[in-house]
Amino acid sequence: MPLVLRKLNTHDEEAFLRALQLTVATDPNFVRSYHSDLSFAGYLYILDEAERGRGLAEGHVPSTLLFGFVGKEIVGRLMLRHSLNEFFSRVGGHIGFVVVPEHRRRGYATEMLRQGLDHARSIGLTKVLVTCDEGNIASRRTIEKCGGEYEDSHVGPEAPAPTRRYWFELPQL
Repeated sequence: MPLVLRKLNTHDEEAFLRALQLTVATDPNFVRSYHSDLSFAGYLYILDEAERGRGLAEGHVPSTLLFGFVGKEIVGRLMLRHSLNEFFSRVGGHIGFVVVPEHRRRGYATEMLRQGLDHARSIGLTKVLVTCDEGNIASRRTIEKCGGEYEDSHVGPEAPAPTRRYWFELPQL
């Protein structure tokens, strides 16, 4: 069954909560702005507002949170930032992705990044930054497999471990 990268809808609550439960120990930043007191409809509203650049926390930029679905199951998520501020220019980049632990090593990260780059192109981005920790060999391989061009590694107060920075050129079709 193919992977589909898309926004959440009202029918995805059960899959979302399951993916959140499976990632809470290994990837506490799997999702942003969600807490257990928030209704799922309320969370979808927050995501929609973030995409429009409204109600953003300090230091955040407009972004789209996409989830990788195989059938009705979430296998990962991809954050697509529409622009970069000073912080995201050094670490974070335009795209960040996470695969649910039980679905790793199956090619889902590569497919999510490939589709995420298509989404970036569709919102008008022509050059996209993707970063990963120096020690994250799986992410590094995924980025390089998708054609990322290594620029440099950044170390600073916001990145205590070296962060590798890769660029993708996205010619408009």
